[in-house]
Amino acid sequence: MAGYRVPLIIRGKIMEGPEVTFGGRGGSAEFTTPDVKLHLGKLALATPSALADLYGQSFEQILDFLAALGEKLSFKRNTYLQEAFELSRHTSGLGDEILRHHYETLHTFFDRTMLREMVDRTLGIPYLEGWVGSRLAGGGSAAIRAFGARAVHIVAGNVPGVSAISIARNAVTRSDAIVKSPSNDPLTAAAIARTMVDMAPDHPTTRHLAVAYWKGGDQEVESTLYQPRNIEKIIAWGGLASITHIAKYIQPGIDLITLDPKLSSTIIGREAFSSDVVMREVAERLANDVGVFNQEACVNARVVYIETGTHAQGLAKANRFGAMLYEAIQSLPSHTSGPAKSLHRELADEVETLKFAGDSHQVVGGGVKGGVIISQIEEPVDFSRLLANRFANIVPVDSLETPIRAVNAYTQTIGIYPESLKVEVRDRLAFHGAQRIVSLGFAARPVLAGPQDAIEPLRRMCRWIMDETCDPADVLMPSRTTAES
Repeated sequence: MAGYRVPLIIRGKIMEGPEVTFGGRGGSAEFTTPDVKLHLGKLALATPSALADLYGQSFEQILDFLAALGEKLSFKRNTYLQEAFELSRHTSGLGDEILRHHYETLHTFFDRTMLREMVDRTLGIPYLEGWVGSRLAGGGSAAIRAFGARAVHIVAGNVPGVSAISIARNAVTRSDAIVKSPSNDPLTAAAIARTMVDMAPDHPTTRHLAVAYWKGGDQEVESTLYQPRNIEKIIAWGGLASITHIAKYIQPGIDLITLDPKLSSTIIGREAFSSDVVMREVAERLANDVGVFNQEACVNARVVYIETGTHAQGLAKANRFGAMLYEAIQSLPSHTSGPAKSLHRELADEVETLKFAGDSHQVVGGGVKGGVIISQIEEPVDFSRLLANRFANIVPVDSLETPIRAVNAYTQTIGIYPESLKVEVRDRLAFHGAQRIVSLGFAARPVLAGPQDAIEPLRRMCRWIMDETCDPADVLMPSRTTAES
């Protein structure tokens, strides 16, 4: 596990200098990297006006560059990605086959058609290309344009795609990014940046990307970097502790955009239990929502509410459905899901306790292969926040009021079956805090052309500037308004 090196890349240059040693998440591997403290003066963009060179590139030219980058990110040919994969085998919570699949498909985040759709739907390409004017109801006119910003991206390492989409979002918004790599994925962002340097070190998009690793919470680094003179945005993927730490640096001039961990669930209506054939089909669709990414992502289902009722016949259906779900999870393709590297100890203890806790729960499976916990009462297990490693909790309910009222601000994705039920409950789910509602079986499908965590990150990453044009002949002057009042 020795011999890994994480480069420090600053605006098209691979930096050299004294190196420091860090350990991957959980002490899984060691790697060295140049001491970022010795390069703090170069890490931030020298002046905001240096963003100007990005505006010599049209949106289509930026897409040209990103599409070419995607072609260079072929896992078979890109040695930087291969090295990132080897290190991630030690630091990631994903198994080798799943990880390999993620790296083999990483290039899709730079697909031209997908990126154009993402920008067009969530931001509006004309606003990136120039000033968009309109007549105002009170007289005069206004022109609006979206400008890029200087930002730090604190990316998550649960899947390699987080680094890829962060770099792509930075490029299409003509922003300047400092990407802080995570300890459970130290090399992916650097691998993409090194590929950009090899392609075109002087391209404006390359010159506005820096990738560095430092230990999260390093006050010497962060108190220097997180200042309005250096950055305007912090885009942070992280849990409560890390977000709380970052928040202490927020002040006028710095906008914090949080993409924090969420919990996702499922609601399955009574139609799913009309026959064993339908039940098995629904179980197979649900298995995707539970097992893809090995339940490492926020989108994965954990608590599954099913409208069977809690009477004897309903519980019998719930228990049979739980067995079908477990079987379906085990049958998922190995490149999308598989046994966990190791079972989270606290979760393992809770599951083991359930087996001796009476008749309130049934457990199908267990261990590193995952399992299904079927509640025999209309309540989730009290450790539902720990569900991971392909463990799901099925909760039979008499009324859909139960899952609707269980939704809160921590709820991200809710997979629903059948489609008619989705239309029926989606407004109420949104009122309670749900952030994404999706057809059962498609929770893990990446769709970038829309909101994330109930915000539009691409829009938030930009600075929206307005130019107002007023003519005294058709706009009431403030002084006249004051006098008349």
